[in-house]
Amino acid sequence: MTALDKAFDVLESLAEHERVTGIATATGLPKSTVHRILQALVERGFARSDGNGGYLPGPRIFTLTGKVTHRFDPARQAGPALARLRDATGHTVHFALRTGDEAVYIAKLLGLRPYQMTSQVGMSIPLHSTAIGKAILATQTDSEITAFCGRRGLPGRTPNTRTTPDALLSDLADVRRQGYAIDDEENEAGIVCVGAAVADHAGQIVGGISVSTLRHELSDAHLYGPAVVAAAREVSQSLGAP
Repeated sequence: MTALDKAFDVLESLAEHERVTGIATATGLPKSTVHRILQALVERGFARSDGNGGYLPGPRIFTLTGKVTHRFDPARQAGPALARLRDATGHTVHFALRTGDEAVYIAKLLGLRPYQMTSQVGMSIPLHSTAIGKAILATQTDSEITAFCGRRGLPGRTPNTRTTPDALLSDLADVRRQGYAIDDEENEAGIVCVGAAVADHAGQIVGGISVSTLRHELSDAHLYGPAVVAAAREVSQSLGAP
C-alpha cells in the first residue's frame, strides 16, 4: 500500500470509527501509522479531535461535500454504467428517479436497434405498471405499498396491468426474490422492460434503471435480469451508495 492508500483508508474509517484502535483494526494498519495519518488530517482540516482521545470528520470534509453536492449530476454520474448496459443488450436504457408516487426519467440511452422508444427525459411514469416503478415499490413494506395503492389507485394501462393490491403485492414478492422487476406489456402494449432499483449515498432507494425493447425481440425477459441488477449496483455506487 502506498502512503496515499493508507491515508484514504484512515479517512474512510473516520465515518464509522472514532478511536485509533478501531481505525487500526478496520484498516489493518499499525496504531502508530494511524495516529500519524490522523495528525496530518487534523492539520489539513479533514479530521478533528473530540477532546477525549477520539477523532471525528473535520470541517474540510463538509465544505467539500457542499461543493460537490452542488455540482452533482446523477445522470452524468450514472452515464458509464448505463452505456455499458445499453451496449451489452443493444436495447434502450432508462434511468428514473422517484418523485412522490411516480418516477421521472432523467436519462435515456437509445438502443442499437432501428426502432426507438417513445419515452423522453422528463417524462413521468407510474410505479405500479413499469419495471422501474415495481423495482422501487418492492423495496417498501407491504403496508407502505397498500397505502400507495390507496392514494394513487391502480389504473389499467393495458390488459396486463396489475390493477388490484393483491395482484401487485404478489408481483412485488417475485421482484424481491429475483432482485429485478419485469414489465411484461403492463405499461405499454408490445413493450417489455426489465428494471432494478438504485440507491443513493445514504443507502436509500431513490429510483431505478431499466432495459426496454419490443416484445418480439425478447423471448425471455429474465435473461437480462442479472445484467440489469449488476448495472443498478454500479449506478448506486456512482451515486455514493455503500
